[in-house]
Amino acid sequence: MSKFYITTTLPYVNANPHIGFALEIVQADTIARTHRLLGDEVIFNFGTDEHGLKIYKKALEEGKNPQDYVDEYAKKFDALKEALNLTYTNFIRTTNPIHKKAAQEFWKRCLENKDIYKKMYKVKYCVGCELEKTESELVEGKCPLHPNLELEIIEEENYFFRFSKYQKPLLNFYKENPNFIVPNSKFKEIKSFVKKGLQDFSISRLKAKMPWGIDIPNDPEQVMYVWFDALINYISTLGWPKQDSNYKNFWPGYQFAGKDNLRQQAAIWQAMLMSAGLPNSRQIFIHGFITVNGQKISKSLGNAINPIEIVNKYGTDALRYYLLAKIHPYEDSDFTYEKFEKVYNADLANGLGNLFARISAMTRNLQIETDKKKLKISKEVVNWLSEYRFDKALKFVWQQIKKADIYINENKVWELPNIKKKNALSYLINAIEQIAFDLQPFLPETAEKILNYDFTLIKAPQKPLFPRLKQNK
Repeated sequence: MSKFYITTTLPYVNANPHIGFALEIVQADTIARTHRLLGDEVIFNFGTDEHGLKIYKKALEEGKNPQDYVDEYAKKFDALKEALNLTYTNFIRTTNPIHKKAAQEFWKRCLENKDIYKKMYKVKYCVGCELEKTESELVEGKCPLHPNLELEIIEEENYFFRFSKYQKPLLNFYKENPNFIVPNSKFKEIKSFVKKGLQDFSISRLKAKMPWGIDIPNDPEQVMYVWFDALINYISTLGWPKQDSNYKNFWPGYQFAGKDNLRQQAAIWQAMLMSAGLPNSRQIFIHGFITVNGQKISKSLGNAINPIEIVNKYGTDALRYYLLAKIHPYEDSDFTYEKFEKVYNADLANGLGNLFARISAMTRNLQIETDKKKLKISKEVVNWLSEYRFDKALKFVWQQIKKADIYINENKVWELPNIKKKNALSYLINAIEQIAFDLQPFLPETAEKILNYDFTLIKAPQKPLFPRLKQNK
């Protein structure tokens, strides 16, 4: 049995979960489920990023103790497990004592490698990104990602990470691992960024100004910068640095991140690992953003969509299907309720749901003998998922649904005499069971209903898998 480790990024707990992050966690869950079907032992990590100035300010605004604030929001993100039918095994919080100890040990190793030093500096800082901003990154003096936030000027003595030292090691690593970043367009982007030269960056804050962070070893006046601390979750969740932990068997692993995380995951984190003398990540998948009615999801626009609200109205598998089949894995894609309902009716109610209803109805008064061969996930599905093309994998499955419908119509199965009808239905039952088996990573609840249905028994009419929606014209 092979060991397989997969992790998402950790969302900041300064706002409620929205559909954009649901995309990442559902994509990762699909890959985790697929590897379990292939017989691998899987660790799937998720969690919450709970330090930093943004969270500290938000807690103070609401008149709450920072720990109480992050406890409250961590529960909201953990609630996604049931709502989205997720199978993550680990839920790491960066306020967890185990994570804090790991972050401090990681700091010590980078320090021993002479990659951490102290200096005075002055910088423009975007609280929204929790990142320093150079003049070339600004648009009319504002962060392009958070134009409504005023940049803060930080002028203090901090610790720095010697990022500039790792330009050549990173470029060599990229060359030796040509499939390290998917898609290739993002790989080209990060290689271009590193080739231009790397600047050392601050990895601490004065505790007197911003106390909400992990204490730096042997310096009670400073706390770790949120990005340095948070990235270490990918190994702290595995029990690093303990020798008898899962880290030994499961790292390096596969990481999922949005395109706004490219530099942090593909360059900063990889340089940090090199500094600490640890293996680099195995592969990083970078997905695009979800827009809503053509606009970026933004608190200021008030257009954030809570995935739990969609689930409550349409069901978990309906949302999972839209995110996996209709959101392009590599590029930005738009979500509207009109599009969602159109896809729901066309693909789920009239497609998969209708095929299952037709086959189960025609078997109702017949004793059908089926070939109960051991099912395996189709190689086409596995191949597409190896490239993170969730959309192409589901397109293949829906082609099988279409083939079964064409078979029913062309052969007029409902009119066949009983012997021929039984043979035809035996073929169709095998077809829909294979479809359901292939759908297990994508639509687990629906797949289970089909696979557990006994077509050989006389049954009353079943409730539709996906009740058709009435759409406004």
